[in-house]
Amino acid sequence: MPKVHFKSPLDDVTVEVSPGTTLLDAAEKAGAQVGHSCGGVCACSTCHVWVRKGLESLSEQRDEEMDRLDMGFDVRPYSRLSCQSEVGQEDVHVEITEESLSAYMDENPVVRRRLASEGKWPLKK
Repeated sequence: MPKVHFKSPLDDVTVEVSPGTTLLDAAEKAGAQVGHSCGGVCACSTCHVWVRKGLESLSEQRDEEMDRLDMGFDVRPYSRLSCQSEVGQEDVHVEITEESLSAYMDENPVVRRRLASEGKWPLKK
């Protein structure tokens, strides 16, 4: 089974998933901090991630995803919406964008407050 590695300024986690699992579902399984304001239905861009390895093994990008990515911040050629990207047979390395991490913190105020009390949030630039 392929592994998905999530990297953020706060944490690195890896999870093994079945092919066909979305990156968002993999993130939730791993406890990776990927935001998803719309609940993973391709209605926003908060689950925007950068795929650093394994991009070619993900499901093909559809027009709906490309339209939503146009709304994202700092979109790059290797950007994907994690709710729309299904894992293939190969391992995937994902970098969680600042946009997605901020959305996650907005969606999880308890985590945000804990990290703030530890001096880890907001991120230092």
